[in-house]
Amino acid sequence: MAEPLAPAWGWRLPHGGRAVHVEAAPEFQATTMQVCGLFPFMAGSGSPALGTPVGRHQLHGDVVCLDPLAWLRGGLVTNPGMFVLGQPGTGKSTLVKRLITGAVAAGQTALVLGDTKPDYTRLVEHLGGQVIRVGRGADRINPLDAGPLAAAMRHLSGGDAEVLRWEVRSRRLALLLALCTLVREARISNAEEVILGRAIDLLDARLPREPTVPDVLRVLEEGPDELRSAARADSVDRYRERVSDLVFTLALLCTGSLAGVFDAATTRPIDLNAPAVSVDISRVRAAGDTLLTAAMLCTWAYAFAMVDAAATLADLHLAPRRSSLGVMDELWRALRGAPGLVEHADALTRLNRAKGMASIMITHSLADLDALPTEEDRAKARGFAERSAITVLAGLPPRELDRVHQVTPLTGPEQQMVASWSAPDSWQPGARHPGRGKYLIKTGERLGIPVELSLVGAERDLYDTDQAIRTGSRP
Repeated sequence: MAEPLAPAWGWRLPHGGRAVHVEAAPEFQATTMQVCGLFPFMAGSGSPALGTPVGRHQLHGDVVCLDPLAWLRGGLVTNPGMFVLGQPGTGKSTLVKRLITGAVAAGQTALVLGDTKPDYTRLVEHLGGQVIRVGRGADRINPLDAGPLAAAMRHLSGGDAEVLRWEVRSRRLALLLALCTLVREARISNAEEVILGRAIDLLDARLPREPTVPDVLRVLEEGPDELRSAARADSVDRYRERVSDLVFTLALLCTGSLAGVFDAATTRPIDLNAPAVSVDISRVRAAGDTLLTAAMLCTWAYAFAMVDAAATLADLHLAPRRSSLGVMDELWRALRGAPGLVEHADALTRLNRAKGMASIMITHSLADLDALPTEEDRAKARGFAERSAITVLAGLPPRELDRVHQVTPLTGPEQQMVASWSAPDSWQPGARHPGRGKYLIKTGERLGIPVELSLVGAERDLYDTDQAIRTGSRP
């Protein structure tokens, strides 16, 4: 007869080895390749393994990977748009820098479209990329510069060349209208838009180089017959009356607070072969929101033109097919400058999927977008978040999470988790912020993925955005 087995906690009698509590056995995780002989004691985690490793799952410790383009190729999402929300200091830029590093390692071109602080300059230089520093006495950007699109157009002929020429024209006109709207703080009239379009056509036919804003101003002041016809003016005086406001608006771009930045040819074109490009506009930040917004708009337009040119050259088999990751930080600054600027940004970013480009938009709060001047602009700005297939939430207060829930559904426990990251529960100096490096990744109706990022190696130095504060403090 077999001897009886002791219960799990031992025999209930003196000296029977009774234990009040039995600790759980240690748990180990490994891949099925490593522990293939341990069947059936295995379980899948469900965390995505496509893209750049961004940290470990906060519940079961599995590695979580993230890359908008890799997720799109793998069928996890329907578009490569990503929207990042979080309070200052919770690590939004740290996560994005990890994604930039992974994108460059995967062969993508990382484009930081307007670095306002700058947060990304050191990383881009470390990765062997190109840094363009825009500002008075530094690099300039010509808003009417077609960039690599002009080079692509030289390889085309016939109908294809005509299509691209009209694309270049529409981009020049759209950005010039946006800048005029910004400095005027009001929309450009239909008549003025017609006149500006005709002026761009004249300069394109006359000049052997890229036109500039001073060129447009000069031809408006000359008032040739083609412009008087476009203005529907039967006399010189009538023409002067029609274009007077437009002339002063363009003069502000050349001689006002924006002078020295957008009034000449581009000094450092974007390098298509660079692994990463950062357009550092931190020098224009002190000049006010108008100049900063103008710099961001020009940067966006120029970079998206580069992406379009790369796609065109690849279609012609003149260059390899490229994938890009565009980072648009401080999004709200570029949208609140004047009514109608949201429409311009929306037109630039809407077709990224067809261009092989992923975009990451970063802002502190959806309330930033609600502060836009008109309800039409606010509705279009909310569309940026709604169209993004991936939403990443860092620490946010409950009131902000209610706004997010209207765009991206959140469960009760998810809201409680993200809210718990928003503020420390202690006044102890030097205590680690509870939300630092913690993120909730949401895609559609799926349950969110809570992940915690840990810095490794040189990342602790390259990703640090608080160096200036610590350097200026006394020991």
